[in-house]
Amino acid sequence: MSPRSGCSMVVVVVFCLFVTAYCKFSTLDHIKPKASDKTQGRAVVELLKRLLRNRSTEFIVSVNRSLSNDSLDVCELRSTKNNKIVATGSSGVAVTTGIYNYLKYFCNCHVSWSGDQLDLPRPLPKLTGVLRINTQHRFRYYQNVCTFSYSSVWWDWTRWEREIDWMALNGINLPLAFTGQEALWQEVYRALGLNQSEIEEFFSGPAFLAWNRMGNVFQFGGPLPQSWHVNQLYLQFKILERMRSFGMIPVLPAFSGNIPMGILRLYPEANVTRLGPWAHFNCSFSCSYILDPRDPLFLQIGSLYLSQVVKQFGTDHIYNTDTFNEMTPPSSDLTYLSAVSRSVFASMTAVDPKAVWLMQGWLFFSDAAFWKPPQIQALLHGVPLGRMIVLDLFAETEPIFSYTESFYGQPFIWCMLQNFGGNSGFFGTVESMNSGPFKALHFPNSTLVGIGMTPEGIEQNPVMFELMSELAWRKEPVNLSKWVSLYAIRRYGSMQDNLAAAWRLLFASVYNCTVPHYRNHNHSPLVRRPSFHMNSDRWYDPADLYKAWKLIIEAAPALMSKETFRYDLVDVTRQVLQVLTTSFYQDIADAFRTQNLPELLTAGGVLLYDLLPELNRLLSSDRNFLLGTWLERARSLALNEKEAQLYDMNARNQLTLWGPSGEILDYASKEWGGLMEDYYAQRWGLFVQTLVECLDSGRPFKQDTFNQAVFQVEKGFIYNGRRYPTKPQGDSYEIARRIFLKYYPQALKRL
Repeated sequence: MSPRSGCSMVVVVVFCLFVTAYCKFSTLDHIKPKASDKTQGRAVVELLKRLLRNRSTEFIVSVNRSLSNDSLDVCELRSTKNNKIVATGSSGVAVTTGIYNYLKYFCNCHVSWSGDQLDLPRPLPKLTGVLRINTQHRFRYYQNVCTFSYSSVWWDWTRWEREIDWMALNGINLPLAFTGQEALWQEVYRALGLNQSEIEEFFSGPAFLAWNRMGNVFQFGGPLPQSWHVNQLYLQFKILERMRSFGMIPVLPAFSGNIPMGILRLYPEANVTRLGPWAHFNCSFSCSYILDPRDPLFLQIGSLYLSQVVKQFGTDHIYNTDTFNEMTPPSSDLTYLSAVSRSVFASMTAVDPKAVWLMQGWLFFSDAAFWKPPQIQALLHGVPLGRMIVLDLFAETEPIFSYTESFYGQPFIWCMLQNFGGNSGFFGTVESMNSGPFKALHFPNSTLVGIGMTPEGIEQNPVMFELMSELAWRKEPVNLSKWVSLYAIRRYGSMQDNLAAAWRLLFASVYNCTVPHYRNHNHSPLVRRPSFHMNSDRWYDPADLYKAWKLIIEAAPALMSKETFRYDLVDVTRQVLQVLTTSFYQDIADAFRTQNLPELLTAGGVLLYDLLPELNRLLSSDRNFLLGTWLERARSLALNEKEAQLYDMNARNQLTLWGPSGEILDYASKEWGGLMEDYYAQRWGLFVQTLVECLDSGRPFKQDTFNQAVFQVEKGFIYNGRRYPTKPQGDSYEIARRIFLKYYPQALKRL
């Protein structure tokens, strides 16, 4: 039996048998795709043309919603005598997911943010009988309100089209659709009587809109140009049309109570609370004004806004808004909390009687001291049962459903958060991910209605998202070792044992964080402001990483034509150098403490003059790791140089200072070519230089003094005006091999 047909047999067994016991809410029965079966089928055909080009005609596609009698998606695939594949599904998403599963497990193909591997066999592998793929989850949710700032803020339609295709291939049917909402808010504020300067003083810049929408910050990075509103509105119309054409249910924004200060001029009697500062910001850009949901003005503004949303964007009846995101409510009184949620929901149903409120459950985790079970229940029960869906946002690490009796009867979606700030760096919780959704499904009186992926930033760790999206179509946890071995085969189109072995090592170590309550911010000293109090802890044994690195390096010569492999070669080498940076940092710190100048100069010299420059060259050799791409996308949205400079500042500030003075410093760090050279390496250079001067002069190192000096370096990067390459430079294999020959022996010695 060939390896390919062996994979096929496994998949028939794995994908065909599913239980359909799930919690059904009649209150959600009206949530259905709006597009006709014919429109959805056409959308799938067009996606296949984009993906497979002339091979797309070998798939015969149809959508028939009557295939599912319980709102749970299903797809059936069979072969024809002339080697075509017929795929019929209950929705466009179901058909696309079914075809992608066939491409993965019968053709060894793969689609990801970091490249595709679509070496399709000729003819297409035959199916014996009917392959039936179905899900026990009504909803498969995708995105986080922060993703729109950390990842998609500068996207054009081509990039959005690609992402929506990725969503359909991975079974997403409930995506967040938040683009363009400020254009509608501007119209609402004008109708209420605000002047343009009051509006402009409220909106933040593009890179910070997620937190402006949630009432955390205002004005910083602004003002928003009018061309921004036009561009984003145009994008949103295309995004919504394409999402709906696949049978997806886009989630639209609603009013949370966050208002411009100008509202107080128009309504001085309004019941408004000014919040305290958020995340080290002062009240110049924070301390937002929140309108009490019980005030009649809340219903007026909320209804006015949602009317605009429905008029311009249409509706599928699900709306997201988040009250009290990382902000403590003014009262813990249960009656008050119920009244708040009742009033927020009333502002939705006044416009759309069929409204369902989708709420992020992040607040229950981020402010657990306030949100005790009675307070949680009071907030949730202000909305009729079944008319609110709660996202258990960080369920792979901090599940809320398990101590709230399944959100006290409200439907919920089990979500994998996985990433904060869009940081680079390997990370995963594969054991928890693999078991968590099934525990939630079988929890006593479970109200689970879906599985979700809610990363703050994407375009990193693609393996985690492929596994998570696939689990929504499984009846039981996967065998992780077997699953990742097959992943390696299809990601590279290669049966090399080395590659599967490398991925098994990664899955058993860096991708399996089991530290309780661990939050995946990249804490590596590499991307943090240097000090003597840096976090050098790891949740895995780097020996496994080094073994995987060696196996991938050995397999490299034959695979450099594959973009997916080149990406992973760069990524694993980057991860190794991140670990080694921590080792050199510890050498530097030890040398300074023992006042050993030669050792300080040696460790600092290797870091500054070899390791970091090599890392910058490595990252600059792959298109997926370029600062220039991020900055050029930002500038490309501008109509003139003034707008280009504003967007450039937004793009750079978010990655680095995250605020005017480093309020959330390095939260959104990225290991990118250009950024490594002109930001991270410059800080390390100043740190080592300062330590050498201290030892030379006998002066103590003062962190506060260093912070003031290094802040000038950080701020200098934001305004350096440099244009960075948007095309890769250098040979990734030659650079990675050179790094391996130099640093692999050192890495082993340091274990």
